[in-house]
Amino acid sequence: MSSTSGALEAVDRILNRGGDADDILRQVVAVLHERAGYTWAGILFLEGGELALGPQAGTPDESRRTCVPVTWQGDRVAELVVDDAPEEDRMFLERVAVLVSGHCLVGWDTGGESWEP
Repeated sequence: MSSTSGALEAVDRILNRGGDADDILRQVVAVLHERAGYTWAGILFLEGGELALGPQAGTPDESRRTCVPVTWQGDRVAELVVDDAPEEDRMFLERVAVLVSGHCLVGWDTGGESWEP
């Protein structure tokens, strides 16, 4: 059983501290692996219509993979992916996806518009 409430608090602290998007996302996937107890956690960025692996932590086990879309202003920009998550963690993972969405715009075409996570 994962410890999602403690992990959510840790994710909130990381986001509140701010900093470089890459560092923030690395810390978030580390929390998902270490605090929430998933065997593997990663973020796949949508770049040119393809998913590209970004920050990750743990050892992958694709047989028990859960993928949650990360959207920004209605557009899918990434996927939050964890291995070995119980179904009851889905709402927690969806919340984390919302929280990190502004930091997942690395490969997203903003159409020249500036953005702040």
